[in-house]
Amino acid sequence: MSEPALAPRNAFTGMIVVWGTALLAAVAIGIFVVEPWRMPALLVAFGGIVLLAFAMQLGYGRTHGFIVRVSASIMGALLLMGVISVGFGLAAIGTAG
Repeated sequence: MSEPALAPRNAFTGMIVVWGTALLAAVAIGIFVVEPWRMPALLVAFGGIVLLAFAMQLGYGRTHGFIVRVSASIMGALLLMGVISVGFGLAAIGTAG
């Protein structure tokens, strides 16, 4: 008898984890980091997000669609962090005057 194949893990879960981490990192940086250091902190956090995206998709264990999954994770995180940083930038402009 052959053993039944295990159902593959959901690759979308890895993307959600990466996007959630990006959201939390961007909000935490916007709240806790002083304004002159926000952009370097966001860049360092995005570097960590890229590494997390690779790790999550490598942990998925399938080669089919790897590039698409990693790029979707990274692009989603980049857009999310960008929108949040624009919001904090507009808030800084509003409070400067």
